[in-house]
Amino acid sequence: MEEFLKDKRERRPRAEYRPTEEPQYTEARDLNWEERTRAAHSESRQRSEHKPRERRERVATDENIVYGLRPVIEAIETDKQIEKLYVKKGAEGQLMADLKDLCYRSRIRYQEVPVEKLNRLTRGNHQGVVAVIAPIAYVELEDILDRIPDDEKALIVVFDGVTDVRNFGAIARSAECAGAHGLICPLKNSAPVNADAIRSSAGALTRIPVHRAGSIRNTLKTLSQQGMQIVAATEKADTILFDADLTKPTVLVMGNEETGISKEVLKLCDCKAAIPMVGAIESLNVSAAAAVMLFESVRQRFCKE
Repeated sequence: MEEFLKDKRERRPRAEYRPTEEPQYTEARDLNWEERTRAAHSESRQRSEHKPRERRERVATDENIVYGLRPVIEAIETDKQIEKLYVKKGAEGQLMADLKDLCYRSRIRYQEVPVEKLNRLTRGNHQGVVAVIAPIAYVELEDILDRIPDDEKALIVVFDGVTDVRNFGAIARSAECAGAHGLICPLKNSAPVNADAIRSSAGALTRIPVHRAGSIRNTLKTLSQQGMQIVAATEKADTILFDADLTKPTVLVMGNEETGISKEVLKLCDCKAAIPMVGAIESLNVSAAAAVMLFESVRQRFCKE
């Protein structure tokens, strides 16, 4: 296994694909191609002049959005789980002050935004506040731990900055298929668990418990105190994944799509495992990497010789 950790520069590069024969063009064909291209660009430009500019932000669906001061206050008071809460920047008034006080007492974070953002989220009379209701019911960390059967070793996936909803959903799908007992994601800097994430998970997010943690580091410390090993998936590790012991109660940490696992979280990990690579690309997509990690755990636990 040590050969997989050698510097890729020492390996023999793969032969690049080269076409066996250059395509032949005649002057007449080149002229026709230029005329067709010019005409296509002109037609496209005419269409774009009359086409309205698409909005970059998708409008939330009616099923998961609440707007207006009193409806949002009522949603919080009836223990609706709030995914996002947007408040108009500079908004004042007694009801707005009551809402902010309720958020403080309920430990709900809100984001102050320009009114244009609220107008994009809903066409209704939002009164300076829009809440997005979580499509799933989040659980406490203790609930995840209590649901682990006595005859099974814990397997939990922690998201450290995974921001793409499709990656989030794909990891949840792999985790549910691998028999993981729960998912943990941070309150901030994380992909929202919305309809797109649930669709990408093929419904797994409605089956596997999900906990939102105020601090990933504190949560990892708690799990470590419960006797679980913290395993980081990183290509910079000195240990090959297949040499790591995943039969123990394990927490798999998956990092951000671009920057990976944060340095603060890496310091808390008991093991750093790398997936062996033989190609020219140095890393996998985070959802693909999570699937490899999860099913290596399945192999070690259930496919013993």
